[in-house]
Amino acid sequence: MAEKKPDIAGKRLSVAEYQVNFADLHPPLDHHEALVESDRCYFCHDAPCMQACPTSIDIPMFIRQIQTGHAKSAAKTIFDQNIFGGMCARVCPTETLCEEVCVREIAEGKPVKIGLLQRYATDEAMAEGVHPYVRAAATGKKVAVVGAGPAGLACAHRLAVHGHDVTVFEAREKAGGLNEYGIAAYKSVDDFAQKEVDFILAIGGIRIEHGKRLGETLSLADLQKNYDAVFLGIGLQGVNALGAKDEDADGISDAVDYIAELRQAKDVSALPVGRRVVVIGGGMTAVDAAVQSKLLGAEDVTILYRRGPAQMKASGFEQQLAQIKGVKIKHWVAPRQVLAEDGKAIGLRCEYMREASGTLTGTGETFDIAADMIFKAIGQTYVDVLGGQLALEAGRIKVDSLKRTSVSGIWAGGDCVAGGKDLTVASVDDGRRAAENIHQFLKSL
Repeated sequence: MAEKKPDIAGKRLSVAEYQVNFADLHPPLDHHEALVESDRCYFCHDAPCMQACPTSIDIPMFIRQIQTGHAKSAAKTIFDQNIFGGMCARVCPTETLCEEVCVREIAEGKPVKIGLLQRYATDEAMAEGVHPYVRAAATGKKVAVVGAGPAGLACAHRLAVHGHDVTVFEAREKAGGLNEYGIAAYKSVDDFAQKEVDFILAIGGIRIEHGKRLGETLSLADLQKNYDAVFLGIGLQGVNALGAKDEDADGISDAVDYIAELRQAKDVSALPVGRRVVVIGGGMTAVDAAVQSKLLGAEDVTILYRRGPAQMKASGFEQQLAQIKGVKIKHWVAPRQVLAEDGKAIGLRCEYMREASGTLTGTGETFDIAADMIFKAIGQTYVDVLGGQLALEAGRIKVDSLKRTSVSGIWAGGDCVAGGKDLTVASVDDGRRAAENIHQFLKSL
């Protein structure tokens, strides 16, 4: 992060304002509210909500279980498909998945609150502190999982349930991946990400080694030699270039790094934030960085996106949230040059864009926007730390429907694989599917 300048400082707001700003975005349902909400479900026989869920949770079933007073059974129904059901209930874009196709949404414009009901059930189960699964008898087989994010831990958990011993290698100090480092603080409060990790590890048979990075302290060859199978859930390590003149000026940061810093801060009020903040990008990361800058006390926060609102990867709800929180979104603009003084960024020169016959082009008309802090949220890229040992497709690891890579005995899932949706819930599904196929592979050895 850039050195603090007069317009970049912390403690802009009162303690009470920070508490309100970073409180739970969606407060949980109480028991009565959960019963009332569950009673709204039609329990459709064709379950469009279930079909829209990347992990295929039996949504009508778990809502029926809540309705009949069996929250723990509802949680088990959820965990059978998604062991990260608690976090996904908090961060999954339900408004574009299960709730978007809810019959109540189509008929009334008010879907059943599936996400909040899922949170109610999983929170009830996790609060009891009793793991809902028992390990099968030990198989004597060993599996290496690289990456302790949603894909890696989902894979590790399912393998442990089957009785295999799993070692998870993680580069960072904490497990959880983007759940721990990459989402807005107001979406997951009270250190829930680590509580969920502890819950997952309670199955037993999973050991995590931190400070281990593939291509540096780990080699694929050693993993293949020492383990019966390998799963890679290594995510995306690179950040796309802005493509603007002087983009290396001091004061331009990656939004993912800023969000991680905020997520790990013990005192958010101490984090420096500019009075005028600009975020470049149109996805969830851009919205998270922009909204949190505003909540930290920035006076003027603007998101710049090169296309229109319909093309933004951030959902309609997220776009509305940003605007409700006071963030401005400027569409059809692209940064062309970083404006700098003494090597430090003070703003951007942008060009208005237009689309003709599917091609995005500049209009030639430009404008300048001042900024104390500038964040890039223009996507991450896969870095091939394996040096071509695995086949790639569209710049990521190539896998088949069972998450097998081009090398026998190696599977991969999550953001690092081709065709991924870059969603926590999709990564969990990858990990679970891979684990089931790894289990079958190990039984054949």
